Amino acid sequence: MRLTELSERSGVSVATIKYYLREGLLAPGRRIGATTAEYDEGHLRRLRLVRALIQVGRVPVATAREILGHVDDDSLGRTIRLGAALWALPQEPEPDEEDPAVVTARREVDRLLERLGWETARELSTLSPVHRSLVVAVATLIRLGYPWNAELMAPYAELMHRAAVRDLDFMETHPSEAEKVETAVAAAVLFEPVLKALHRLAQEEESARRYGIE
Repeated sequence: MRLTELSERSGVSVATIKYYLREGLLAPGRRIGATTAEYDEGHLRRLRLVRALIQVGRVPVATAREILGHVDDDSLGRTIRLGAALWALPQEPEPDEEDPAVVTARREVDRLLERLGWETARELSTLSPVHRSLVVAVATLIRLGYPWNAELMAPYAELMHRAAVRDLDFMETHPSEAEKVETAVAAAVLFEPVLKALHRLAQEEESARRYGIE
């Protein structure tokens, strides 16, 4: 397809697509003339991912470029490739390790991972920004007086593991490695709000069933 058709199909203006091309977020099209290029379905798919990262995920352009670099790095195995792309998403800042709430939260998160048998998560705990985000969130709860511990988190973690299984099952329906990782990254940005909304709807439904609506 030509640039105008790519714009029409994606809903992204020609000027914005040209900006993404200049910034290296979108691969150049195949040259068919001195001033024209041809684009394919891969460009359309990538363009949708770029828009998801920047518009929905509020990811800065430089960070989006880093994420896409990991997506395209076929020298990495799938787990490292996916992990690197997801870790590049905006994360929580480093917690204050002198904070008693952080110390308690880190201990409870470690107990949780041990209880679940999530050995990879434990091994990567000092490197993982996702692990750090969980510690920060649990520390906030503890600081506010909620005794959040491994036992309370375990049922939720098990539910999230089931969701992760579904995520990767869906990811594996895509043919290429790049598409698989693209799908996982897009899901992290686009599908997490769906999970949040479903959680709240489920709370509303369960509340009505238990206590009525009057």
